[in-house]
Amino acid sequence: MNAFQNDIARFEKFNAQVLGISTDSLETHEAFAKQLKLTFPLVVDDGTIRGIYGSGRMTHMIDQQGIVRYVQKGMPDIERLLQEVENLKSY
Repeated sequence: MNAFQNDIARFEKFNAQVLGISTDSLETHEAFAKQLKLTFPLVVDDGTIRGIYGSGRMTHMIDQQGIVRYVQKGMPDIERLLQEVENLKSY
């Protein structure tokens, strides 16, 4: 999450919405966001999102039409993700 927060302005430059999603409770999300000083939303998943997109540490790029354009498993490579966000402009 720190990687996204550290570069949040670069994502926002592309009008990209960063979301953190997990099955942790709202209270856990609030404490986590406060601890890391996150400025993007954290979403509590009841299992529905995990059922659609999979579980584990993953990053999905979804365009404005709702189409998944890129998936990255593991720790995020911010430079690669920003390049993929820029590539979304062509869709």
